[in-house]
Amino acid sequence: MSQIQPLNWRPFILGGLASCTAEFGTFPIDTTKTRLQVQGQIEDAKFKQVKYRGMLHAFIKISQEEGLKALYSGIAPAILRQASYGTIKIGTYYSLKRAIISDTEDTKFHEGPRDLTTVDVKPEFALEVKKPKKESLAVNLFCGMVAGVISSSIANPTDVLKVRMQAQGVTCMGNGSMMGAFITIAQQEGTRGLWRGVGPTAQRAAVVAGVLLSVYDWSKHKVLEAELMEDSVLLHFMCSFVAGLAGTVASNPIDVVKTRMMNQRAFKNKQNASTIYKNSCDCLIKTARNEGVKSLYRGFIPNWLRLGPWNIIFFITYEQLKRLNL
Repeated sequence: MSQIQPLNWRPFILGGLASCTAEFGTFPIDTTKTRLQVQGQIEDAKFKQVKYRGMLHAFIKISQEEGLKALYSGIAPAILRQASYGTIKIGTYYSLKRAIISDTEDTKFHEGPRDLTTVDVKPEFALEVKKPKKESLAVNLFCGMVAGVISSSIANPTDVLKVRMQAQGVTCMGNGSMMGAFITIAQQEGTRGLWRGVGPTAQRAAVVAGVLLSVYDWSKHKVLEAELMEDSVLLHFMCSFVAGLAGTVASNPIDVVKTRMMNQRAFKNKQNASTIYKNSCDCLIKTARNEGVKSLYRGFIPNWLRLGPWNIIFFITYEQLKRLNL
């Protein structure tokens, strides 16, 4: 009978460090993506104007009009978000996988040199080598989706502030401090304001984490199993690139809805209410009806250009950190 294994802290810590590294490296792309997604809203006069023609134009115009610093507007809550979201997501994902899939399956016997780290010596001088359990795409997808929902729900307040700072600039911060901005949102919109858009955020996180983590682990396992490549940085790069593309295609419509839900404000005083969308479903329908289905893939290129490099930086950093003797 297998014993319950103790919780491994390494995926939590290493996942958080790798997430923060990837977030800082790709944040300007995320800012341009957010600006592209909130513009052109027929329902919201403040963001009705289409100011940016594309990602490059948005990048240049923001830099010229607001300065390069504006491209990193919202970086503080973004790093705080990854320190919590990334830590919980990666730790939960690999802990669930470890609990569901046993570390080893059938054993095979072969003759070879004695290696006390991987084999046991048998009386007949054959060596028992434990083979890793085969990756299951379904199990990986399930673990990734659960990890995404849990982590994104907990870290939602930091995501709300990040989106508003990217879309509106530092003006949404009130007295200029990050903690003050959280307090202002809670005072004006209630505690629910900090969890505005948690529905589409959790939905997107479930899709992104489920697809990204499962595709990366599964594709990496298949390549190694077929002995096509060694477990190297090049393999990590290729698998993370494919995973990033798959995740972007699956999550972009949800990302558009999430961004618009978080950017709108709903004061506790109904007289000052400016709620445009009632919920994520209402936002999805109104966006598709008023602006066309194509609008759900608004910001796809910057989203992919962010998610692709983000995952490449994350997985390469994570894989290298795993090799450290911590």
